[in-house]
Amino acid sequence: MADAEALSEAGAFAIVLELVTAPVAREVTQRIPVPTIGIGAGTDCDGQILVTPDLLGMLPWYSLKHVKPKLNAAEQMRAVVQEWKHGVEHRVQ
Repeated sequence: MADAEALSEAGAFAIVLELVTAPVAREVTQRIPVPTIGIGAGTDCDGQILVTPDLLGMLPWYSLKHVKPKLNAAEQMRAVVQEWKHGVEHRVQ
């Protein structure tokens, strides 16, 4: 809270709260006069950011806590590359 208040007093136009627990994000949002932007910090921030590759499932090597991917793009991209590679190998022979 002290950091958020210091940023606000220093003239920040907004504060990004990334992976801050929802109760803390709610308290910061209620107590400081500048907008808060949450990245996986709950729904009580003034605004939200969602990184598109997270939503599209493009980074399957780690598990996300703040969003459930709506598409398995990484697997689809691998399949398309494999299909292309298979076609190239058959044309070369």
